[in-house]
Amino acid sequence: MSRPLLLTVFGAVPLLMALGAAPAAAAPIYPAPDPDPFFSAPADIAAHAPGEVLATRPMPPIFGFPGIGVTLVKFRSTNSTGGPIAATTTVLRPPNAAPGGPLLSYQHIINGLGTKCAVSHILYTKDPNLVVREAPVLNALLWRGWTISLPDHLGPNFAYGAAKLGGLITLDSIRAVQHAPELKLATSPVAMMGYSGGGMATSWAAALQSRYAPELRMVGAAVGGVPMNLVKMIEGLGYQHHPAFGLAMAAAIGLEREYPSKLPVSNSMNAAGLALRNSMANGCTNDILVAGAGHAVTDFARSYSLLNDRGAREVVEENSLELFDGIPTIPLFEWHSPKDALIPVDAITHTMDHYCAAGVPVQTQLFPTPDHLTTAVLGAPFAVGWIDARFRGEPAPSTC
Repeated sequence: MSRPLLLTVFGAVPLLMALGAAPAAAAPIYPAPDPDPFFSAPADIAAHAPGEVLATRPMPPIFGFPGIGVTLVKFRSTNSTGGPIAATTTVLRPPNAAPGGPLLSYQHIINGLGTKCAVSHILYTKDPNLVVREAPVLNALLWRGWTISLPDHLGPNFAYGAAKLGGLITLDSIRAVQHAPELKLATSPVAMMGYSGGGMATSWAAALQSRYAPELRMVGAAVGGVPMNLVKMIEGLGYQHHPAFGLAMAAAIGLEREYPSKLPVSNSMNAAGLALRNSMANGCTNDILVAGAGHAVTDFARSYSLLNDRGAREVVEENSLELFDGIPTIPLFEWHSPKDALIPVDAITHTMDHYCAAGVPVQTQLFPTPDHLTTAVLGAPFAVGWIDARFRGEPAPSTC
């Protein structure tokens, strides 16, 4: 999860909602289907193996990425309960990319609940934040000859908060990119990188890789500002009003989409909660932040029974990396701010200590700024330098 653009608000979402009892058995709300049939799953999706390419599409040039070839890849992946899903990734390839050259899977921060929030769509909106913040860094890597894959790691239902799902989709996106013959990346060394929500997907991919995709030739992963324990985040938020409450609400909606039988959040909402949920159902970062700003769970809950429900707690624990027993078998570069008030920093420390004790080469770098997003910018050059050294075959350093 991330707090980008808290100070940049492009409008307001009405919150004129009457408090009252919610209807019985309120069903989860899912995003509006993508109008482009390319993004839909084929009827025989279950017959395909994880990471198998379902379709590719050459795409037009992207504003801010001059001379870069673009290919959209649809592939089969797996959801959090083991079911087959279709997912997508956008592959950026420079003209100087050599066959078998470096492949970076970059998990972008996606704070969204609607299909329009997918990276594959945002790339074509001339989003000023992407152009200003991301394009310069990504272009610098592309012109080194690296190919960059940008998966839509929230999945077809935009299950924001479902961190394990992001890891599975990331791994299958790498498989698919390497399986697509026109990309000529079958023998490429692979690295991963992501911050905040993108760091969640990257961290989970690193922890799941040895079990789920052991055949991948991974050289390392760089992760920053990762919420590694959702239980602690929820407990930290409690019942207080918070400027970024919208992100917590979005995570509840997203997790219910992924685990509808275990986490019936909608059933615990009052009328105001359902109205807020409906207004956010297809929203991206700014919509979500504005809709929930300054609110608390007490404003929208009809029942607090989920707080003590074993199934609901299992969902949150299942998506908390600190509690996962898998260990990465690749080197890690990890960066964060010890003053970050948005995420539980002790969960990061405990997780990295656990990895170190298991023999994983971990290099941790701290940036003492209280701002979550500033830390992302400060750490990115160090993360890129670390990945570049792994692609060159240099031994991974460790601060364990």
